[in-house]
Amino acid sequence: MKKDIVLFDGPNGIPLWNKAEKKGYEKVPVWRYSIEHPEIVEELNKEYIDAGAEIILANTFTANRMAVAQASSYTTPEVVKASLGVTKKAAKEKAAEGKNVKVGMAVGPLTMMMEPFGPVKESAVWDIYEEMIGAGADNGAEFYYVQTFMDLRMLKIVSEIAVRTGVPVLSSMTFQKSGRTLFGNTPEEIVREMEPVGITAIGLNCELGPDQMMPILKEYAAVTDMPLVIKANAGVPASQGGTGIGCDPVSYADAAEKFFEYATYIGGCCGTDVSFMREVYKRAGKE
Repeated sequence: MKKDIVLFDGPNGIPLWNKAEKKGYEKVPVWRYSIEHPEIVEELNKEYIDAGAEIILANTFTANRMAVAQASSYTTPEVVKASLGVTKKAAKEKAAEGKNVKVGMAVGPLTMMMEPFGPVKESAVWDIYEEMIGAGADNGAEFYYVQTFMDLRMLKIVSEIAVRTGVPVLSSMTFQKSGRTLFGNTPEEIVREMEPVGITAIGLNCELGPDQMMPILKEYAAVTDMPLVIKANAGVPASQGGTGIGCDPVSYADAAEKFFEYATYIGGCCGTDVSFMREVYKRAGKE
């Protein structure tokens, strides 16, 4: 097993919706909970830390200008400030118990494609993410995880913006069952484009379960010495030819344990939760 594994948390989305439902709160874009119901965000953060996470992500994945304006009267800087604030609060309280974690900012893609495949101009992408990432820098993000991107050009732009802040930047794309991205990119092509940007780590997340990700992770390891980051789903979505979320926590950890030989940063994506990550942390000896 690798000695330098760093353990991420799992997802915010479904776990926060589950907590909101139990409280009788409206189901809304989860970044709104950072402002409207911060106690459930803090609760989830602390659960991941107690389970063994060493780095956690603020609830900012889709907190870009387009998404925020569509679903609220807030601004992106307001959402980012609130999200980092609540997660830093959870981290500070757990630090008092001897559990020290770093707090990063999740940065996800736009819901629309860039030209020529969609209506979004490249200049707009720069503007949107300079605002979002700049708000993270203003509020003490210790690293950025630029994740779940399908378009390599957009990933590169966003990562370049994040690298300028001077803190570590981890970047990852989603892959199809074919082992290629939506636009057909290979790990080798991604590495060739992204290494010069100066990011800290490269890898993949979402879309696939741990077994389906393993060959792609090996492809990355064969073409780069950069640290690798991986966050697998708890199964393959039906849209990808799978049956949906199919792993239980133990079988997920059984499969994810194979990541230890290749990846440095390991966490969970869609369908996982604290119970899944706790099992992975056990296997890494960091429960």
